[in-house]
Amino acid sequence: MNWQAISEQISLATGQSFHLAAAQPLGGGDINSAYRLQGRERSYFVKLNRRELADMFAAEFAGLEEIAGTGAVRTPAPIVHGEAGSHSFLVLEYLEFGRPDQQAQRLLGRQLAEMHRYQQPYFGWHRDNTIGSTPQVNTRDGDWIAFWRENRLGFQLQLAARNGYGGLLQTQGEKLCGALDGLFDGYRPQPSLLHGDLWAGNSAADRQGNPVIFDPACYYGDREADIAMTELFGGYGREFYQAYNDTWPLDAGYPVRKTLYNLYHILNHLNLFGGGYQRQAENMTLQLLAELDV
Repeated sequence: MNWQAISEQISLATGQSFHLAAAQPLGGGDINSAYRLQGRERSYFVKLNRRELADMFAAEFAGLEEIAGTGAVRTPAPIVHGEAGSHSFLVLEYLEFGRPDQQAQRLLGRQLAEMHRYQQPYFGWHRDNTIGSTPQVNTRDGDWIAFWRENRLGFQLQLAARNGYGGLLQTQGEKLCGALDGLFDGYRPQPSLLHGDLWAGNSAADRQGNPVIFDPACYYGDREADIAMTELFGGYGREFYQAYNDTWPLDAGYPVRKTLYNLYHILNHLNLFGGGYQRQAENMTLQLLAELDV
């Protein structure tokens, strides 16, 4: 890896000369490789992937800027992104994490609700990005149900069909797409700034106990979609949900729509990691159709 080229980009971006002393590999990523670049006075966190995926890092950089611009919740400061040799890279502020306690969970709940108050007059974003390594289409739309049908559920179902997952998943998925309006009776989602990929592995607390969120897949959408994903893989405590609802209560219909929003992520896992998720996606689709009495 051409660490010298990345070090030079860090120096240009920060206006401070950065001299690399060591590049320490870090674990935990499924999509990218990660390193801590240690200099004499400061360190940085760096993600690497193939050169042709540079746009994925550009989108993540923009998402971190979008979240940081709200001032609601901390993210690692984005430093620079680009290409070096056969790799693309993203450089972020390096943060030392502590162990999230109940106070950090409560604070994250309040701060996420405040972030969700940042809104636009449209659903989507100014650019596409990725969910994992899957393209995520963010074409702006004034109609949330149409946005979710086309750019989220429909997109993943089409990708699943191309990946060979047909049968019940496709027939029932098509039926669900045609009946989505019934899940939103009496509820009008607002276009809130979403993290987009919020599970316990994408949040932490710093050494002072302040919540930190990272690895975003940002867009403006129904805030319920962010909350739903926090429940999909677990990791958030009662204090988080209580604090969120104390700050901005969720609609009574959320428990049903939660399944719809998490179906998107299960379909994405099916497309990324294989058939083990097909039955789960089928069962979630059937559960939603039963709620709709379709």
